[in-house]
Parts: sequence; structure tokens; C-alpha cells
Amino acid sequence: MDKLSEIMAAKRQALAGSIRPVRNQELERLGQMQRQGGSFLKALARKDRLSVIAEIKRKSPSAGEIASATLDAVEQAREYVNAEADCLSILTDTDYFGGKLQDLWDVVEFLECHQRKTPCLRKDFMVHPVQVAEAAEAGARCILIIVRALENDEIKALRDAADIAGLDILYEIHEERELEKALRFDPKIIGVNNRDLKRFKTDLVVSEALIPQIPNGIIKVSESGIFDPEDATRARECGADAILVGEALMKAEDPEALMEAFHQA
Repeated sequence: MDKLSEIMAAKRQALAGSIRPVRNQELERLGQMQRQGGSFLKALARKDRLSVIAEIKRKSPSAGEIASATLDAVEQAREYVNAEADCLSILTDTDYFGGKLQDLWDVVEFLECHQRKTPCLRKDFMVHPVQVAEAAEAGARCILIIVRALENDEIKALRDAADIAGLDILYEIHEERELEKALRFDPKIIGVNNRDLKRFKTDLVVSEALIPQIPNGIIKVSESGIFDPEDATRARECGADAILVGEALMKAEDPEALMEAFHQA
């Protein structure tokens, strides 16, 4: 079993006890609440600079421990917001990435208290609309759909739930056939993951090959393997509107300086 299949199997098993019907009325109510933040899509649609989605994660299968298990997600979010991150990505998977749903709740509460409109992505392995409801209730403005990991009917169920709840969707792909699959769902944002989730090998050539194939009018995000301004420049030059960066910003001695360098790439 490859790593992504292992993670998805574990996620399905972990969710088994909490699966329940999610009614449209519940999603509509959550959408009307819109607890925090502006549009994730609009935050990435800047024309004057490369947008940055700054990610909060404590560990990953590829990098191992990135930060202490006791890392304060709010303090990390404070650093990112002060550094003018366009969006935040909050890892809520516990077993493989050391996150938790409470991190999203806490970060959104912090943003609300300080009247900051930075929109948040719930970064997790989504398989059921109940996770969409959780994301909306916690204040996320976007969810992740990993195209490779899901059947068409599962993607449709997640998309429909997100639409009703007023959440944007980041469709993540790694291969051309996954792009073709994603385009069936009228995506507004597509992220190209430079990391192969089967083997966890990373190469920016993946973005350079796939981003030019994404139709105009769709926000294009390059994810993973971006550590310095040169990497960000490669992403921008192949057509990326935004980059998603976790490990480099988490480990940076001066996240604000690195964020500025990314913005100027």
C-alpha cells in the first residue's frame, strides 16, 4: 500500500464512528454564519504579487518532526499574519501531521479578536461531508480535495456540501489525468502538489509541467518543495498565482523576511 492509500484508509477508519447524514439546512446555516475571514479565492487572485498560503504543521511523513508537538498554532498564525500571508493553511490531521481541529478553531478565534480577514484552509484528508460541516463551523473558508484519493461521487458530495456552506475548494492534483478529473467539477482553484503522495518524492518540475495546462480563469497554486525565493520564482514563471509553503516558513528564523521574498519573487 502506498503512503496516500495508507493515510486515506486510516482517515476513513478514524471517521467511521462520526459519519452521519449532513443536511443541506445545516450547511446553509453554517454558511450564513461565516465566522471569519474573506474569500479564499479572492485572496489568491492578486495581480500585483505572488500570493502565499502559509501553512501551520508540526510534522509530516516526508519531513518528520518540523516543530514541537506543543507548538502554539495561534502564535504561529500571529507570525504569519504579521508577515502579510494572504491565506493560512491549518493542518487538522492528527496521526500523520500532528494537527487537530481545535487548531483551526483557535486560529479563527484569534483572527476574529484582532479583526483580521485572513481566510483559512482546513488542510486534511477529506472523505465525507461531515468534515465540510466541521470546517465551516470552525471558521474555515476553504477545504482541500485530493483528487487522486477520491472517487467521482465522493468529490461531488464534498463539492456540493462546500458550495452550500459557502466554502471555496482547493482541488489538489499531481498528474495530468488528475487535472482532467478535476476539471469535471468546474474548479475555481487548482493546486499542483509537487510531492508525489505515493512515494513522497518532491520535484518542482511537476508544477512546470502541469500549471501551464490549467485553463485560464482558474487560480493556480504550486504546493510543496518551495523553500527559497528561487523556488518561488520558478513557480511564478510557470504560471502560478500562489504558492503553499509550510516547512520553510515553520523553520525560518525570520518568517517575515522570507514571506516578503516570496511575495517579490
